[in-house]
Amino acid sequence: MTDRLSLDAHLNGLDVPAALKTVLATTAAACVDIRNVVSGGALVGALGASGAVNVQDEEQKKLDVIANDILTEALLACPVVAGVASEEMDTVQSATNPSGEYLVLFDPLDGSSNIDINAPVGTIVSVLKAPSATPVETDFLQAGHHQVAALYAVYGGQTMLVLTTRQGVAGFTLSSDGRWLMTHPDVTVPTHTKEFAINMSNQRHWAEPVQRYVAGCLAGADGPRGKNFNMRWVAAMVADVHRILMRGGVFLYPWDAREPNKPGKLRLMYEGNPMALLIEQAGGKATTDGVQSILDVIPTELHQRIPVALGSAAEVDQIVSA
Repeated sequence: MTDRLSLDAHLNGLDVPAALKTVLATTAAACVDIRNVVSGGALVGALGASGAVNVQDEEQKKLDVIANDILTEALLACPVVAGVASEEMDTVQSATNPSGEYLVLFDPLDGSSNIDINAPVGTIVSVLKAPSATPVETDFLQAGHHQVAALYAVYGGQTMLVLTTRQGVAGFTLSSDGRWLMTHPDVTVPTHTKEFAINMSNQRHWAEPVQRYVAGCLAGADGPRGKNFNMRWVAAMVADVHRILMRGGVFLYPWDAREPNKPGKLRLMYEGNPMALLIEQAGGKATTDGVQSILDVIPTELHQRIPVALGSAAEVDQIVSA
């Protein structure tokens, strides 16, 4: 284990600004703090509902609030951060750091429905350049291809952090002494797959192209795809995307007819953009409607929702042509 490259050493070797390295190191340290609370569970009184709802009109779990506070406090105290935005907060918070260069957006605890059953949850983070040291909300509304870095931490059987600074994707595992050590130096999504992730309970509400695609997968070797598929669904985007980055697959969270005026369920700024950057940097594809890349979407609001299809490139192409 001592021979493995640490996250700090990896960051020091990257050809990126020193200030960005500071942001990423600060975020990674905050994720360790979140992991410690998650692992404590009921022992530290962290399970259950908080009694409040967030800006999405969703019930907040206690861990949602705790994780949001940990990240917000750590990043606002980081001298190179100009401001933060979170899925759990109504609007942005400025850091009032004169040397602030970066904006950080995050889903502090993705997969809240998994918290009380001890299934995987995680943290998703997106980093943008700040137009000024005193940002306003519109400064955060940048297309995903402007991201300078993205990462997630997944709190499961092992705690892992997966990171890109637009120079490929690397994975780190948290050691017993609290260090992030590189275990996956060059994460690559296989081009082809026999695995897909989608919430099948919503099948009757999907648009026809998604219906056709999934029907083709379910038909197996006797169907038009000519191969058998496995279906996996963890009900936490961070865990489902982690599986894709580790062994391939495709993840779908499409528009459906239950709320036809909403373009999708997932949030562009906190989930879609950072995960799309990680997937594309690992050689996969990420799209909204089969035509537009998630990273090309111009945000119009902080909590904007989008449909998502991402993962192995050939399979995303198949979804497009379904």
